[in-house]
Amino acid sequence: MSAQQWADEALHSFEAVVQSTAGFRAREGQRRMAEQVAQTFAAAELGKAEDEDAEPTRAIAVIQAGTGVGKSLAYSAPAIAMALSRGTRVLISTATVALQEQLVHKDLPALMPHLSEPVRFALAKGRGRYVCKLKLERLASGGLDEDEDWAATEDLFGPAEAPRPAARQAEQSRVKFYASMADALGSGAWDGDRDTLQTQPEPEAWSPVAAEAHSCTGKHCPLFSRCTYYERRKDLVAAQVIVANHDLLLSSIGARLLPELDNCLLIVDEAHHLPGTALSQFACEADLSHLAWIDKLASRALRIGQLVEVEEIADIPNHAARLRAALQDAARLAMDLYGPELRAAPRFGSAANAPPTRARVPGGALPEALIEPFGQAAHHAEGFLAALRAIAKALRTAMRDSPDEARRLSQLYAQVGALAPRLEGVHACAQLLLQDAPEGAVPAAKWFTLAVQGEYLSLRVHASPVLPGSALRQHLWQQVRGAVLTSATLTSCGQFDFFLRESGLAGDEAVSTLAVASPFDYALQGTLVARETRAEPRDVSSFTAEMVDALLTDLALVEAGALVLFTSREQMRRAVDELPTVLRASILVQGQLPRRELLARHRERVAAGQPSIIFGMQSFGEGLDLPGRLCESLFITKLPFAPPDDPVGEARAEWLRAAGRDPFSELVVPATAIRLAQWVGRAIRTEDDRAHVYCYDKRLVRTGYGQRLLSGLPPFTLQRHAA
Repeated sequence: MSAQQWADEALHSFEAVVQSTAGFRAREGQRRMAEQVAQTFAAAELGKAEDEDAEPTRAIAVIQAGTGVGKSLAYSAPAIAMALSRGTRVLISTATVALQEQLVHKDLPALMPHLSEPVRFALAKGRGRYVCKLKLERLASGGLDEDEDWAATEDLFGPAEAPRPAARQAEQSRVKFYASMADALGSGAWDGDRDTLQTQPEPEAWSPVAAEAHSCTGKHCPLFSRCTYYERRKDLVAAQVIVANHDLLLSSIGARLLPELDNCLLIVDEAHHLPGTALSQFACEADLSHLAWIDKLASRALRIGQLVEVEEIADIPNHAARLRAALQDAARLAMDLYGPELRAAPRFGSAANAPPTRARVPGGALPEALIEPFGQAAHHAEGFLAALRAIAKALRTAMRDSPDEARRLSQLYAQVGALAPRLEGVHACAQLLLQDAPEGAVPAAKWFTLAVQGEYLSLRVHASPVLPGSALRQHLWQQVRGAVLTSATLTSCGQFDFFLRESGLAGDEAVSTLAVASPFDYALQGTLVARETRAEPRDVSSFTAEMVDALLTDLALVEAGALVLFTSREQMRRAVDELPTVLRASILVQGQLPRRELLARHRERVAAGQPSIIFGMQSFGEGLDLPGRLCESLFITKLPFAPPDDPVGEARAEWLRAAGRDPFSELVVPATAIRLAQWVGRAIRTEDDRAHVYCYDKRLVRTGYGQRLLSGLPPFTLQRHAA
């Protein structure tokens, strides 16, 4: 079958679904998107090329689909039809587990009855979201957590903490907690997936029982045949459509967990998150204060290595001692260099839960004094890791040769594996810190943080790539043959350029772009009220006071559902403090209730005809679906510029200025445009919605860059109110 025949057949499948689904209306924009998806996937050459000397054809479509287009149907129906025709699979990656579950439990099941043949689909999560039954079994019976015996904090700036009087009681509570999990698992009331627990455990409670790779012996484990994680992997092998998330997509490249990227159809939904995910995925950090784990790992490795007769353990004491000394030297030298800056920051020491202070390495050039200790750390971490790999290999061999000893050996494997990620983190971080950028290239961002932990200080070092596009080009796009990237916000100020640069697709000849407008009549359905203040937004105190006064006046007029989005917690706190008594009963504040409960209470109030107003931060500005009366008013207190002290953003701006470029125009404004479009997108969710959007930041209508931001928003009817 030719590429055009594949495309025609896939588009026909989409049209058949639309026609056979009751209540669906054909939308021109949705059809245009489906056609682009079909053409793109038909053009891509998948699998092993017939001519090994020829470069296989790649095809990547970047599609912005406005709210209401129905993008999940527009990409899934033609992609699945194409995969069936070509004998391949569809891999859908989205931003969060919640969005994955929406696709798997709602969108795809609704599509299946209308397809020409049955299709299997599965949800893919990282193994850390599943329970390890062997770990849970031991902890539920009162066994020691592998991490408990090294958890006492030993700090460079203070002695190890004494055991807390309540430690015994806390341990008893933990045993009860794990026992209840084991009971639920054994009775079938729980399936071993963290996300299906009725009450989500804190990270420190879940971590000891998570099925992490470093502590997993796979098929050698005595509970392998009943392992929740490997049962889910079987589902993935049998599925023709796999729904993953961006973190898993990037972290599993080359790991054979997901379909091979050169032989599947890749859909990246909520693609505007991909660059940020890439930065966090390839960033690293190391703790320079709490180093007791090094001795504990060395002790375990020596003991276990002797049991399985590994020769390489002879080098472990030297590597451990030298690694610890190198990190201690690095910490002391870093405090000599950056201590005054870290300790002098206004927020340092102001509260026990104050955020850490930061000191960035200018230009990404590590001071000469720090090169030697981090070089030593990288060398000895690498040698230590080589010994751990030899022990792990010997343990797996012993399990294979002595199945009766598998349970004991698996527990030994887990003891080493529990601390190995820390060693790998030190190794990766030291290597990135020591990297010098080639001429003309962007250096990595490097910085130190200092935090208060109890009575002592905690110093950490961090390193991160600065350009997400470079990382994505190197790790992802070199392997992908056919892909569709889509979201409601991929253009910035009306152009795709910024997203293409951030995602590593700028200048790629395989890339095509398409913007599909929303079917909504924004001029009729929505009004953008630009309410100006006398104070400049940069004058934080005066602006906040004036903004809060205007906001409270407007909130008094709310009759149904409303959402107020703040750019800082201090802003939100000021607004809450000044609420008049008559409004307090209508306000729901992010953080005071679990998100699900807060939204349920909001819906109940609106359904009862009562006003309900949500106060939220950045995370409520995206992905929140409040149609109709649930959000008739949206209030944006200030333009959502990124925090000014982001070290990666600072490093990138520094590099742009050094190259004679303007970081505000080239980086800050486009990123803000995408964020603002997401915020505004909370207002109109259906063709029947009517909403007012209020913005109290006069820069939106008074500045040139404000006009650029406006050009990227839906064409609401604009009302201006001068101060």
